[in-house]
Amino acid sequence: MEPSDAAAATQDRLDALTAPAAPALVRVEEGGAVRCLACGHRCLVKPGRRGICKVRANHGGVLRVPRGYVAALAVDPVEKKPFFHVLPGSRALSFGMLGCDFHCGYCQNWLTSQTLRDPAATDALQEIDAPGIAAAALRRGAPIVVSTYNEPLITGEWAAEVFDEARRHGILTGFVSNGNATPEALDYLRPRADLYKVDLKGFRESTYRSLGGTLANVCATIEGLRARGFWVEIVTLLVPGLNDGMEEVRDVARFLAGVSPDLPWHVTAFHPDYRMQDRDHTPASLLRRAAEAGREAGLRYVYTGNRPGEVEGGEDTRCPSCGKTLVRRHGFRVLEDLLTPSGGTCPCGAAIPGIWKRPAAPSGS
Repeated sequence: MEPSDAAAATQDRLDALTAPAAPALVRVEEGGAVRCLACGHRCLVKPGRRGICKVRANHGGVLRVPRGYVAALAVDPVEKKPFFHVLPGSRALSFGMLGCDFHCGYCQNWLTSQTLRDPAATDALQEIDAPGIAAAALRRGAPIVVSTYNEPLITGEWAAEVFDEARRHGILTGFVSNGNATPEALDYLRPRADLYKVDLKGFRESTYRSLGGTLANVCATIEGLRARGFWVEIVTLLVPGLNDGMEEVRDVARFLAGVSPDLPWHVTAFHPDYRMQDRDHTPASLLRRAAEAGREAGLRYVYTGNRPGEVEGGEDTRCPSCGKTLVRRHGFRVLEDLLTPSGGTCPCGAAIPGIWKRPAAPSGS
């Protein structure tokens, strides 16, 4: 099958697994066009055309969006997402679909995110319904369900359907996202999503333009998430030659501290992947300097990732009041946890922000 034929077959299969967009995430325009409000691109999609993500499409004046399948389904440590202030040591059932509104050359999930852009990406998928995903979480003892692997904003209606089902069983729900959201999308998600991890990919507009987005929009998303009461953690992957200058790192830290000094910030190491295999791994020394910059900016919870054990204490949660180590980690393993038994309180009496208890299932569920 020629690449164009293979792409057409994939597209046909995906188009069959769709449903109308949520009314909150679409606006009808003139001439049968629709305005998609799921991500910050706000695509004007004319009949027969697709948005930048390629998975939200106008069929006869109706915006149809992905539903009823997963391209990946796995149980991970919640630390892998990473959420460090959410039920340490717990399992998170992770599910993803296909497609993304960005095109990052170093994407570690490119096999799912770049489908329909890259012929080498996968179109493997499994049809499943929302109760099936919630049941899988219950079977695996996962108190958290996370939409990840592709960009969940562009498949937000499906995530919402899954989350509504999961929350009936007292399961926490969350996004692992690039943060290119809209206020409409955040309002739509907030009643059904508890957690939100944003990849803040740097602090230069030129970098964001090269990846397919805008810095201002991601910054506005982070502010909007905090204002709406999501639990938010931020990751910055430090890519040599792209965003690893210390001036830029400090700019990221100052912005985050201005949003809230309680925002956990994960500075993580790059490894060569996808179309960016022309540079070295991020050294542990850079992670150490970035973490120091975060603390100097006023952030209380700064973590280093992807280099387990190479930055002393870099994976641990410490009390900002007394300095006591409350959660010790090595990679994705929790070695000691004093916060979950105490409900998030240090022995000195200081409250540590986060989610330390699983919510009870609604009565009658």
